[in-house]
Amino acid sequence: MTLLKDKVVFIGGATRGVGKAIAMKAAAEGAHVVITGKTDKPHPKLPGTIHSAKEEIEAAGAKSVTAIVCDVRDLESLKAAIDQVGERFGRIDVLVNNASALYLLPTEALTEKAFDLMHQIIVRGSLFASKYALPYLKNSDLRQIINIAPSVEMKPKWFGNHTAYTLCKFASSMMVTGLAHEFKADKISVNALWPATLLNTAAVKFVLGGDAALAHTRDPKIMADALSEVIKKNVTGKYFLDDQVIREMGKDPDSYATVPGNKPYVDLYVEETELQVHS
Repeated sequence: MTLLKDKVVFIGGATRGVGKAIAMKAAAEGAHVVITGKTDKPHPKLPGTIHSAKEEIEAAGAKSVTAIVCDVRDLESLKAAIDQVGERFGRIDVLVNNASALYLLPTEALTEKAFDLMHQIIVRGSLFASKYALPYLKNSDLRQIINIAPSVEMKPKWFGNHTAYTLCKFASSMMVTGLAHEFKADKISVNALWPATLLNTAAVKFVLGGDAALAHTRDPKIMADALSEVIKKNVTGKYFLDDQVIREMGKDPDSYATVPGNKPYVDLYVEETELQVHS
């Protein structure tokens, strides 16, 4: 029996990429999976919809998948989605704050709309999802919140020419320390997980280098496997890299390579020395 069997796992931003991979893994472990996303109809560039993601997860053998169309910028919609799940099951066991937006723009080129989008999704959405889920997490015997966020290091190179994006990501990271302290009395664990390398996602393809960059990525399944391991740890307020968690499990991170043998590109907020590429 797996830890997630019959648990309720609520994943924000699970239409594609990391969120969908986490949903697939949770479903394989026997969880009641709840996926949310704002892509209701096919997007001209981005693959899949929240409905096609549900179909994929079900086709993989999931016994319980709930798909809810939800834009986390709409707090009423977000609260309604969480209440719908919490009232149906009586609890939420794991909340994964994965929804994100990516604009690697220097301040001179930054638009108000781009900043608001990143802040509302990455920061406000994650904070209020945690708030709205709190009463249902208290009813769980697992009680886990995971933010997809890096550890915070105030080095100029992590701000580079994208101060606004880093502000939002680091705010999500600081939220982990803050909520871990706030929710400690209720024995709710709040931790962060971040990819050590670029992953084979739409964000990498359309923002970070196209097909050439995709050849040096890893499958998002590495994040799903690492997250499954993190929730088994009796810790809170910690920051994990998928690469390190996978190695601690005795597995080879390079087995997740999109193109076997290609060295993966190191992700933002990760030092080269933290990534151990096996030969």
